[in-house]
Amino acid sequence: MLAAVAVGGAGLLERAAGHALASRLEQAQRDAPGLTHRVRFGPEVERTGAESELDADLRRLSTVIENAAPAPLRPDLAHDSTRIALPNVRTGDGTTLSLVYASDAPPRPAYAAGRPPAPAPAPHGRVVEIAVSTHTRDAMKLRLGQELKLGPGALENVDAKARVVGFYAAGSDRRLWSEQPLLARPARGPRGGTDGAVRYAGALLAPRGAEVLQSQANAELTVIWGMRLDPGGDAARFVGDQGGRDFERLMLRYPESVRSVTCDLGMVTQSMPCALGTHPATETESATELPDAVAGFQRQWRQGTVVISFALASVTAVGFAAVVVGALLSVRRRLDVHRLQRARGASATGLALGRAAETAPAVLLGYGGGCAVAALLPGASSAYGLGLLVAVSVWLVLPLLTWWAVRDRALLRDKGAGRGRRAVAEAGVVVLALAGVFALRARGTEGDAGGDPLLAAVPVLLGLATVVVLVRLYPLPVRLAARWAGRGRGAVALIAFSRAAKEAPARALALLVLVVTLAGAVFGGLVAGTLTEGRRDAVAWRVGADAAFLGAGRDPDTAGRLARARGVRETAAVRQLRVDPVSGTDGGRYGIASLVGIDTAKLRTATPRSPAARALRDAGLGEGEGKRKSARHGRGSRPPDIRVLADAADAGDLLTITVHGKERRLRVVGALPDAVRNDPVLGPVRAAAEGREHLLLTDNRDLEGFDAGEFEESALLLYGPHLDVSELRSVVPRTAPGTATGELRVRAEEQAEADDDGLTAALTTAYTACTALAVLLALLALVLELLLSAPARGSTAARLRTLGLDARATAGLHLLQLLPLVLAAVAGGVALGLTLPQLLGPALDLREFTGGPAAPAPRTDALFTAALAAGTVVLMAAAVGAETWLGRRRGLGAVLRMGRHDD
Repeated sequence: MLAAVAVGGAGLLERAAGHALASRLEQAQRDAPGLTHRVRFGPEVERTGAESELDADLRRLSTVIENAAPAPLRPDLAHDSTRIALPNVRTGDGTTLSLVYASDAPPRPAYAAGRPPAPAPAPHGRVVEIAVSTHTRDAMKLRLGQELKLGPGALENVDAKARVVGFYAAGSDRRLWSEQPLLARPARGPRGGTDGAVRYAGALLAPRGAEVLQSQANAELTVIWGMRLDPGGDAARFVGDQGGRDFERLMLRYPESVRSVTCDLGMVTQSMPCALGTHPATETESATELPDAVAGFQRQWRQGTVVISFALASVTAVGFAAVVVGALLSVRRRLDVHRLQRARGASATGLALGRAAETAPAVLLGYGGGCAVAALLPGASSAYGLGLLVAVSVWLVLPLLTWWAVRDRALLRDKGAGRGRRAVAEAGVVVLALAGVFALRARGTEGDAGGDPLLAAVPVLLGLATVVVLVRLYPLPVRLAARWAGRGRGAVALIAFSRAAKEAPARALALLVLVVTLAGAVFGGLVAGTLTEGRRDAVAWRVGADAAFLGAGRDPDTAGRLARARGVRETAAVRQLRVDPVSGTDGGRYGIASLVGIDTAKLRTATPRSPAARALRDAGLGEGEGKRKSARHGRGSRPPDIRVLADAADAGDLLTITVHGKERRLRVVGALPDAVRNDPVLGPVRAAAEGREHLLLTDNRDLEGFDAGEFEESALLLYGPHLDVSELRSVVPRTAPGTATGELRVRAEEQAEADDDGLTAALTTAYTACTALAVLLALLALVLELLLSAPARGSTAARLRTLGLDARATAGLHLLQLLPLVLAAVAGGVALGLTLPQLLGPALDLREFTGGPAAPAPRTDALFTAALAAGTVVLMAAAVGAETWLGRRRGLGAVLRMGRHDD
């Protein structure tokens, strides 16, 4: 098993990292293509001898863009869609119509009636063929062949007719419907309206229809080619520092390559030097968020290696402990024979070499089996050299222990010197563990998964140090318990506790196995619980409410539509200014700060527990609107002071700020509570100011003198237990990278994405597998340890049975003798597992996984920890029951022998 872990472990981790990265890239491209290439093109220009059709030109360029990818990316990169979204136009009944050309639109079999718009030139120059969904057909009561008058809207100077040529079914899970929700389902008038008529709808058209409307409006349009990256099983090549650099280099080369092959210089103008068929066009503009996604994954994977290294170290430590216990058991069983051979002239070295020769076939078989198992793992690179090193280390244990047991000084050792050497060894272990922790905290981690020896050694050293402390400490209360038991009438407790205290140093290996296994399992449960709750807190910080619209100040119309959507009960605005205040008294700088304004009264209604709203209410801000307005008008031309809560100023201080040439004065009315910094309602705007030095908080009514464009960030928070997400998305669809529109964040969607993270799943799977292996090896080691110490316990029990001890009392003797060991192991293992995050410090930064304003607080899974402790006690009870049953089946003569003094 150790050989299989050593040979195939690194390959499995590499493969798991590749799958996790592929999952992360898929998640990043779930709502929009990962790479987009945009070209703005003007109205068609007639050139002598030049005939072009936009539909064919778009298909040709799609192939060119796909083939322009660098060779390492070409097998994994595929064309996803080509889109042209026209500015809105209005129909004769006042409906705002969004017209879109999409190469990934439903094919003809998906049409319930009619056909898709024809790509050929329209038979009548001013008639545009369109297709709508069956939902739009029913809502607007349309029929095939019906003509709609198109007038100017956002697209000006439009005067054309649109003919409905088809109705498609929009019930499938096509991403086009999430990016352009109006194509699937229309939106009706504002909530509470009297007519309930359709106000917003979408329709598909062909490229030729877009040209007709473009020529009328004399407007520029934008075509967007979307590309998807799906590395699949090859994603592992982009994991690690070198892989990340390779990916970033490819992402930089690709846009340059696209730009060089898509610009046809046959039509050169000052603003549009390229050509798209017979249309003047700009150079290609590329946008992608994939490098950021990969960079974020790399940071998280580095932290993931910390967790995985601990799991691997637990497996290794427990496995080698099992090997040592097994070797000790073998040495004990052959010790009498070896002593007789030594008396007849055999050397200790010769006996050790003989044991090595005896075990060599088994070691070779184990190494071959481990290599065979590792070879069966798909896509995993095998580390045969590491596996051979592990096999040799395992092979040498038994010969070394044999030599140590039969060497000349083994029977003539000085016990006093032995105690001194033990003390020195224990002190050395504690010093090494402390040094490893300090070194790891000082320099952090290095290398990829499993590549940092210090990171793998620290948990083993900490386990050994814990065992050293426990072996020294836990006999003390056991001896006290023995003294207390000695005052009673029974001898079972006295004998059990006395032997448990005496045999504590000899149980160090069993204690190490239990401590390391429990610590690893508790640490894994702690990390899993912290990540789960931390991600939930991070989602709350990112969204701030049930939903949030970022950019509300730049797009008040969209914000108003969102506020009127179904399910929205309360709304509140949050705005942020970047300011550099100076003292109004001595002119000293306060430091770069974020001045955040909130709707205090609305937030108190929507979320009464908000620390920010509570702090402003306690300071008297957000109350008395009429009084505030009268004060403002009574001061003449000078604007009133902005009342703020400050984190680094005293009440009554005056600060002066200058924003876009306007000077305003801030009056500090109180100190900012620490809890306000982590208030989720500030999260949507505070993300733009991460790491900023100071925070100032005020009510939005004190910021009425600033224009919407002067705010660094603004967000509209939406509250409601049953938000209609589909209606919200019909107002603000998900957009491709590089789209300059407001962003809608929905808490339910963000939480679903966080729960579906492939990296967390990979870490959980890897850690669970390692923990399961550690538990199996721990069971083996404990069974061997019980077999090793069974003769001593059996001899004691047999002597007591000759004195009249019954089977029930014998079971109690075994139970009480092992109970201190188990309780010490549970206490030490649980304590070590719970304190590991604090011991590691900056070497383990779980914030990389969760995000949020601060590192997540450790969340202990009390139920899981209690289950581990109870399971250990139950295991011990089962071992006692089995040993008692076996003891009853053995006769006294099989245990008690004349002349044995080794107990």
